[in-house]
Amino acid sequence: MSLFDKFADVADLYAHLTEDGIAPVGTPIERVLSPTHGIVDGKEVILAGTNNYLGLTYDPACIEAGKQSLDEEGTGTTGSRLANGSYHGHHALEAELSRAFCMRSAIVFTTGYQANLGIISTIVGRGDAIVMDADSHASIYDGAKMSGADVHRFRHNDAADLAKRVKRLKSKVDHVLIITEGIFSMLGDRAPIREIVEVKRESGAYLMIDEAHSFGILGPRGLGLAEAQGCLQDMDFVLGTFSKSLGSVGGYCVSDHEGLDAVRHSMRAYMFTASSTPASIATVRAALQVMQERPELRAQLRRNFERVYEGLKNLGFVLGPQPGPVVAARFEDATEALHAWRRLLAAGVYVNLVVPPATPGQYSLLRCSLSAAHSDDEVDRILAGYARIQS
Repeated sequence: MSLFDKFADVADLYAHLTEDGIAPVGTPIERVLSPTHGIVDGKEVILAGTNNYLGLTYDPACIEAGKQSLDEEGTGTTGSRLANGSYHGHHALEAELSRAFCMRSAIVFTTGYQANLGIISTIVGRGDAIVMDADSHASIYDGAKMSGADVHRFRHNDAADLAKRVKRLKSKVDHVLIITEGIFSMLGDRAPIREIVEVKRESGAYLMIDEAHSFGILGPRGLGLAEAQGCLQDMDFVLGTFSKSLGSVGGYCVSDHEGLDAVRHSMRAYMFTASSTPASIATVRAALQVMQERPELRAQLRRNFERVYEGLKNLGFVLGPQPGPVVAARFEDATEALHAWRRLLAAGVYVNLVVPPATPGQYSLLRCSLSAAHSDDEVDRILAGYARIQS
């Protein structure tokens, strides 16, 4: 047997997806023209599958900050945060995140994936337990697996099921860490965070929330679902990414626990990888300031995703349970979803095709992600493209 035989099913699926044209997975975007337009397969299309929620990838202040950093600090740090990779900007961004969340400490990571991997695998271990939403992101699963803690899943967004599992565990383990997300990345649904907070309070467990898809979007200051629901102070750990609303790359963890700063000296995922480039950090700092100073971006994003959600619902698509920046149309058959994706691309609209096992169930998704940068005309054209699928 070959070392690669175990990947045969994946190879067959990818071959099926690409046999009639351009790949719907890892689709080459040949040229990006703006936050909402690009060239795919030689044709200009509306980009509606980029997670560029606030449209800040082309913001002049962010671009200028990155250019200035390149001129002044070069292309990279060439070292980890604990070696030579902690520049002024890294520390400044951590201080700015701490102030934004009104929490004692913040740690900045090179990617959002690394933030989950590093924090989860380090703060709990043997003798502890993790109780996580069954639909959690892969980085949460990987961090949990690496931690050595007992890992348990509760039914997606089911606080009652969570309470039962935590109650059974509490007398058997040293510590329980509950993990959920703000907005889930596939269907765009939101955690019942107030009910989960009640479980935390009653059990004495720790609570972590990944706000990757809700940071910059929900809450009066854009800090995420926990802020929007008035329970930010109940979060022990808030994690997120810079690659969605802030239009760059990187991740963070903020906490009001005094011990967080000591954790950075024990995280292998933090200690043994190169730090974010100075230019990336500079663009994130500029984007964070824009996010805080321009709440109208969140308002525009909301108008856009509510229009698309209602429009697709009226067209007869099966959607997630509530409107949000991720609007996913569900298909029971992967081939049907692939054909729909190709028709949508032909209509000049690029979205994400997501097939099992990346989806929560055995269905496939056309996953649209809206941006504050989408104009009314572009939203009209997105809806017209979906209408073409149904015709």
